[in-house]
Amino acid sequence: MGKNVDVDWSQLGFGYIKTDYRYISYWKDGKWDEGTLTQDNKLHISETSSSLHYGQQCFEGMKAYRRKDGKVQLFRPDENAKRMQKSCERIMMPKFPVDKFVEACKSVVKANEHYVPPYGSGATLYLRPLLIGVGDSIGVKPAPEYIFTVFCTPVGPYFKGGMAPVNFTVSDYDRAAPFGTGAAKVGGNYAGSLMPHELAVKKGYADCIYLDPATHTKIEEVGAANFFGITKDNKFVTPVSPSILPSITKYSLLYVAKEYLGMEAEERDVFIDNIDEFAEAGACGTAAVITPIGGIEYKGKFHVFHSETEVGPLTKKLYDTLYGIQIGDVEAPEGWIYVVE
Repeated sequence: MGKNVDVDWSQLGFGYIKTDYRYISYWKDGKWDEGTLTQDNKLHISETSSSLHYGQQCFEGMKAYRRKDGKVQLFRPDENAKRMQKSCERIMMPKFPVDKFVEACKSVVKANEHYVPPYGSGATLYLRPLLIGVGDSIGVKPAPEYIFTVFCTPVGPYFKGGMAPVNFTVSDYDRAAPFGTGAAKVGGNYAGSLMPHELAVKKGYADCIYLDPATHTKIEEVGAANFFGITKDNKFVTPVSPSILPSITKYSLLYVAKEYLGMEAEERDVFIDNIDEFAEAGACGTAAVITPIGGIEYKGKFHVFHSETEVGPLTKKLYDTLYGIQIGDVEAPEGWIYVVE
């Protein structure tokens, strides 16, 4: 694992620990430079940067995993790169090439390899690729310059006391507008979610569920994650909408459900009034892979799925299979795994 680091892997949460190196590349005069690793964890930008004033920025979240044989691997980083390109397209930023994105992530992991937590700890190395508009420009228009950077920090296991269901409440707020930026991973979507999240927590729930902004009849997202349900006849179902962020975890679970567990799997409308069709439900994303949903509160009524205290059997199988792929214990589909040599 290289040099020793002063980190108690068992006490890690989801916080920032400054690591040794990060990658940075600058876009100017119509092109990206070669990019480099730097030890400076501060970004030096103009006070007029469009990312500060007009929200011209996007980001990704991903992890590096320590395998049983000691090697380190990334899970589908090319899909993160493609999703970032779509986010850039939506808010008029230059795309960072997919191959350079993957190599940048690999170089950051390799340079900070001693910060990758050991196999079996449940902890991982979290990577945050970020692309922002910078430069001197005060008007509402695309920035004259851009920065792409990737930093990393070790994070602890999401479920410290074991995987357990949590409860959610349906929010009256909208996460995104029809034809808005809901499908782009931009900071403004997350800023707008802070108040609904806080209101849900004050009511005793883990987070809130957002309905579709046009009709308020269909489930779209669960906090900062995607929703899925398992019907009583064992179908894996997840919502479809142009306002939903296309979760790499969700699409991986769709594949795992069908190809590994032999389930029917589909994207379709999920009406809030029909949630009793599901025997199990969950939220999925990079942080937890799957967060089981015990129950959902809607208009004063509380619907319980499998259990408020125990994880449903198919939800557990989905989690074990996908997490097993991510840490190298389960054979992955071709092209999903990138080993950091």
